[in-house]
Amino acid sequence: MTRRPALRPAADRSPGQLRLADLRADLPASLVVFLVALPLCVGVAVASGVPAELGLITGIVGGLLTGLLPGSSLQVSGPAAGLTVLVFAAVQEHGLATLGVITAAAGLLQLAMGALRLGRLFRAISVSVVQGMLAGIGLVLISGQLYALADAKAPAGGLGKLAGLPALLADTAASPGALTAAAVGLGTVAVLVLWPRLPARVRIVPAPLVAVAAATAATALFDLSVGKVEVAGLAGVIDVPGGSDLAALGDVAVLGTVLAFALIASAESLFSAAAVDRLHDGARTQYNRELIAQGVGNTVCGALGALPMTAVIVRSAANVQAGARTKASRVLHGVWLLLFAALFPAALSVIPLAALAGVLVHAGAKLVPARALVPLWRAHRGEAVILVATALAVVVTNLFEGVLLGLLLSVLKSAWDTSQLHVDVDRRGDGPVRVTLAGNATFLRLPRLLDTLEQLPTGRIVHLDLSGLRHLDHACRSALETWEERHNRVGESVVVRVTAGV
Repeated sequence: MTRRPALRPAADRSPGQLRLADLRADLPASLVVFLVALPLCVGVAVASGVPAELGLITGIVGGLLTGLLPGSSLQVSGPAAGLTVLVFAAVQEHGLATLGVITAAAGLLQLAMGALRLGRLFRAISVSVVQGMLAGIGLVLISGQLYALADAKAPAGGLGKLAGLPALLADTAASPGALTAAAVGLGTVAVLVLWPRLPARVRIVPAPLVAVAAATAATALFDLSVGKVEVAGLAGVIDVPGGSDLAALGDVAVLGTVLAFALIASAESLFSAAAVDRLHDGARTQYNRELIAQGVGNTVCGALGALPMTAVIVRSAANVQAGARTKASRVLHGVWLLLFAALFPAALSVIPLAALAGVLVHAGAKLVPARALVPLWRAHRGEAVILVATALAVVVTNLFEGVLLGLLLSVLKSAWDTSQLHVDVDRRGDGPVRVTLAGNATFLRLPRLLDTLEQLPTGRIVHLDLSGLRHLDHACRSALETWEERHNRVGESVVVRVTAGV
């Protein structure tokens, strides 16, 4: 992806020039982000099993509140596709009224994590794990929204969704209504795929807006019988948690969901920040401040009974690619969301659900790095394995456990790569056998080391040279001492001499 050129330092421009230049870039960028965020907010809410308005509220808070706070200037927050499965399960198990309590508690936990400066820990993350996480989110999103594409109910769990796809295909082929909805959804995807190939003067209008508008117009023109979004206005869905709702925090299962929300939302936001930082040459993300900003946003979203919030890579990338320079673009996108939801809520009620599913399927596909996988496999096979394993783990389990597995594999790979141990054995002549160790002797190389030592001839003096070792861990040191004692017991003339130690 082409990187955006770095901005000239503020010192090189007068304040008036700075404000005017930034406004000229941020205003159109905010409109692009708004047009991308609008169908995503509604689509994520519908996929999460909650009213569409709750997704809009989260998007508005992400723009007007989180967008003003320090942390990352260019990434945009809102309801996240990566939390869709978890939110859906939480609503089904604990009820919609408890969702606000869970979200607010997760936000407070994020505030505590940011205050304790834990945000910087998320910088220690392998690129392969980030790409695998995004790919897993994309696969879960695609598999789930394929059902919405045909106006069908999706099974629970990532594996259940994948396993049910053959039956979905058969049922869709046998149902005229499902075929109609699928045609609307696939038409939306087709517009999104073909739009970047059109002339630049046409592409001024964002693809998601064109795709959803075209699907809505076709549905109305041909009077197609497909499911549509149900919107009743923002005021009617705001549900501030009460005392009885707060009592749910005494449930261990609810507390577990709070912890999962906080950790996954934090991970997704800060991993997204790492990805967005690679898309531009501007100021880097301040991770602890960004974590606090996300915590404030989720606390407010919970107080309003809305969906949880994360920084979203899809709209953040759109913000960077549209040429945004400051946080003004994301704040303005929140303004446009508020004005649209307040003044034209009925306009959302004509949008087909299949069209929104098509937008989410396309968004999910963009998160899967299919083209980059083959070159990565050729250059760094271990990293490619980590990417694929992380993505599959996210699909099979959930985002949190999938990323943990990816991190574990990344740590193991790093440990294996850094524990390079060279063992040189010189048996020439009838004199002492010379064994030279160089590099890092860790428990990961212990089997090879012991195999080599146990194959040495008995009855001869062994010179063991450790001067080339940079590190000798406790496991290897203990194994060498045990081997030395056992080797010396073979005969009185056998002596182990250490030239140097570490």
